[in-house]
Amino acid sequence: MRKFLLSVSGLSIVLALGLALWEWYFFFVAGTQRWGSGAFTSNRLGFNLAWLVGGYLTYQLISIPFALPAARGRFIGVVDGMVSLVPLAVVLVVVFGKPYLLDTAEHTTERWEAAILLLFMNAADLFGGYAFTIALSRRIFDVSSAPSSS
Repeated sequence: MRKFLLSVSGLSIVLALGLALWEWYFFFVAGTQRWGSGAFTSNRLGFNLAWLVGGYLTYQLISIPFALPAARGRFIGVVDGMVSLVPLAVVLVVVFGKPYLLDTAEHTTERWEAAILLLFMNAADLFGGYAFTIALSRRIFDVSSAPSSS
């Protein structure tokens, strides 16, 4: 278990699940209580989300070339790619299934902006990750060039 958590793919999976857990807390728990004086208050929400988005996307997309050659089994690579769906699903459920969670009395605009930003970030992680993986797989396995028949 420790070896898995220290691997590039393992950390990527933990980060994606941690983001999904944070999104659940942000939309479902923090939306039903008063904001209080925490790190994600309305006057610092955009700044803190910018750091969250920048750090998350940087690790997720830059780690792909390092995780590809090291993935001996295909299972961890599949799980690493599929786990990006979890944070995206949380945001999609909130935006399209439970939009009343975004319409709080005091912070409606900020919560909608956060949801849209997280939606785009998760989509960039999912589709960018698959695009990078496909591009690198073609280069590694050399399937992009057809053999010439003379």
